[in-house]
Amino acid sequence: MEAMKTLQLGTDGPIVSAQGFGAMGISVGYGDTDLTEARATLEHAFELGITLFDTADAYGFGENERFLAPFFAAHRDELVIATKFGLNRAPDGELTIHNDPAYLRAAADASLQRLGVDEIDLYYMHRRDPAVPLEEMVGAMAELVAAGKVKHLGLSEVTADELATAHAIHPIAAVESEWSLFSRDIERQVVPAAARLGIAMVPYSPLGRGLLTGVNHVDPKATNDVRNTMSRFQGANGEANQALLEPLRKIAETRQATVAQVALAWVHQRTAVWGTSVVPIPGTRSRTRVEENVGAVGLTLDDAELAALEPIAAEVAGARWDDPSFISSGRE
Repeated sequence: MEAMKTLQLGTDGPIVSAQGFGAMGISVGYGDTDLTEARATLEHAFELGITLFDTADAYGFGENERFLAPFFAAHRDELVIATKFGLNRAPDGELTIHNDPAYLRAAADASLQRLGVDEIDLYYMHRRDPAVPLEEMVGAMAELVAAGKVKHLGLSEVTADELATAHAIHPIAAVESEWSLFSRDIERQVVPAAARLGIAMVPYSPLGRGLLTGVNHVDPKATNDVRNTMSRFQGANGEANQALLEPLRKIAETRQATVAQVALAWVHQRTAVWGTSVVPIPGTRSRTRVEENVGAVGLTLDDAELAALEPIAAEVAGARWDDPSFISSGRE
């Protein structure tokens, strides 16, 4: 396998592996986890050259950060640690958004303690609360940088206007938003704005929460798998979306690759298309899958293959998020 490529997040941000690791699924969202295999998967990802690891305080009530802490401690100087604030999950599962300065200061201190580090490399606002002036929130985030608690700032699921306003207050290194062959709404405004401002894009769910792997990993009886509540996976929608994978299957067969690798290769090539760093963060709890995902970094699709994949997003059945206020396109 080729050596991992690297990219820079933003004009003055950290140098990271061209593919990162999204750790949410270790703790929440996608069913039960084998923690022993999850630990081995983190180590294998590092062995394969992945240096950007992404978590959030909302993942498992802080448990995700705690789980990652020993791994981070073992490799601290070689990793870029990204975490987030802004989503508060109640015991009943309800999510609320908090952007006020007092909340984010306390959230940052709590994340530092759980992660066992003195400084967070990349600190994201997880979701936007329009009731809190952007100037107040970004100003408080900038204070964390000045205090040496945070190195670089990021935003998740913001509009193009919000991004431009925030970047004028303090440099933003990266925007994290869902982006895949099944979810391309951010290309309307957010991605062009990021490219214009020299801000990197960090796509989460670049495999469509598993839809773009070509394998159905969802247990319909699992009450702890969020996909069982998402319209893209249900009934006729799920069947229609599986049928959309046929062009990927054909390319995968020709290239002796997997469907997931073709889907990830498409995301990786957005760097060349948009002229700004695009670093997807697929998540997995399997050493086999992380190796498969990394294999996509060296796969370059030709013009004919890209053209065959172009129509897919317009035909996807079901919304990517049930509550549109949680995503940037719901506020454009």
